[in-house]
Formats: sequence, C-alpha cells, structure tokens
Amino acid sequence: MSGNGSESEVLPVQMGYESKFKFKCHKGVECFTKCCRGIDIMLTPYDILTMRKRLDLTSEQFLSIYTDLHLLESADLPVVTLKLLDDERKSCPFVQDEEGCLIYEDRPSTCRYYPLGMGSLSYTSDQEAGEDDDAFFFTVKEEHCLGFEEDEQWTVAQWREDQGVDIRDEVNAGWTNLIVRKKSVPKTIKLSEQSKQMFFLACYNIDKFRKFIFESTFLKRYKVDPKVVEEIRTDDIKLLQFGFEWLKATFFKDGEIMQPGQPPRPPQK
Repeated sequence: MSGNGSESEVLPVQMGYESKFKFKCHKGVECFTKCCRGIDIMLTPYDILTMRKRLDLTSEQFLSIYTDLHLLESADLPVVTLKLLDDERKSCPFVQDEEGCLIYEDRPSTCRYYPLGMGSLSYTSDQEAGEDDDAFFFTVKEEHCLGFEEDEQWTVAQWREDQGVDIRDEVNAGWTNLIVRKKSVPKTIKLSEQSKQMFFLACYNIDKFRKFIFESTFLKRYKVDPKVVEEIRTDDIKLLQFGFEWLKATFFKDGEIMQPGQPPRPPQK
C-alpha cells in the first residue's frame, strides 16, 4: 500500500535483462508526479553523493536536512531514507505538481528504476566481482499509474541504461554486497554499535569519512597503496568504493585492506 492510498502490486513475474515491458512517464499522463507522494525511498551512497553536490551541501548537512535514519533489521545495518514533507500527501521535497522533479538529473536510484524493482536470490562470491548473475527484476504497478498504458517498449537492460541505473549499480555494488552478505550471516551474530557507526560513516557521510582517513591514525594503521591514497583524497567515487572495501575487510576479514589489531575508532556522530 502506498502512502497516497492506492494499491501497489508487485507482479509475480521474475524478469531478466532481456525481458520486455511497456512503460512511459511524462507530463502528459494524468498521474504525473502521483508516484512521488507517500513514498519510501532508501537512498544509496551514490544517491547521497550526487544529491548533496546538486544542492551544494556537505554530506552531513544533506543527511541532517533530507534523510531519516533506520535500522535494516534483516541485515542489522543502518540505512537512510528520503525525508518527506509534512503535508497531507507526504510529498517528496524535490517534486512540484506541474514541473515534476526539480533535481531530475540527480534523482535517486529507486526513482530511476521505477516501475522496476531489483532483487537478488542470495549472496555469492561472484557478486564481489560485479557479476550479478543472481539478480532478477520485477515490475511494480500502482493503481493510479497510467504509464503502463503507453506504447513505448523496453527491455530491462535498455531501461537501466536509459535511466542511468546501470552506472549507479556499478558504483554501489560494494554497498549492496555488504548488505546481502550481512543478511546471509546468522541473525544471532549482531554488529556492535561501533561497527554500525563505521558503516554509516563510510557509506553515507562521505565528507566526514575523508576527514577520518586523512586526519586520524588511519593511514598509519592500514597499509594503503599510495596511488589509492591520492585518488581518494579528491575523488568521491573512489572514496566510496574504498570505504566499501574497508568495511568488507573489517566485517568479514576479506580483501586487501587488512591490518592486525583493532581499527581506529570512527568519530562520533
């Protein structure tokens, strides 16, 4: 059930990259922007990176103003969702009735995927290499949505490329794999509060994570390739991906960023 009171149906058909569907959203459809009300959008690390740049905010400012913090119980990890306006329709703060999305070029991945959803059957080692053979897709059809009545046909692969989610999925792959991998761990194994803070810092508060690396004892305690050090000093995407690798090494003792003893304590939020 979506927040605007209309039914949301997940069609029980598992789709692959070459599966076809018809859909088009534009200002001419009567339901334009209705799907932007009463929504529940989990923001990816790359979403936060691009949205905060678009708004000329630090990651910490963006998180404070535009997000809500939740615990993803199935993985015992902190995640953030887009904070909606406190109006009757629970509207997205970036959407206007007539104009649509004001940050369309930098809209979140969930918005780009719509009306598709993506899932994964299980964690496999191939996912670490970016080979997402276990991925599947499905369509989400809301009662009010008229986009399915349009004649434009897509394959899943074409839609992903057109909407730019293929690139975003590639950047976010390490984060996705951390969540999927953590879900495969027995629920009795809980993360410490410090570990959850580490996850939040590296995945979402990218500006503070950079300070943590370069203004703490991090680089003295971890052996990091000098070339990588220079890359993450200025490149946000490289820094995100480095953070995912660091978390993988810390949580699962897997990867190249390893060191004996305890990791340096992250700054308090």
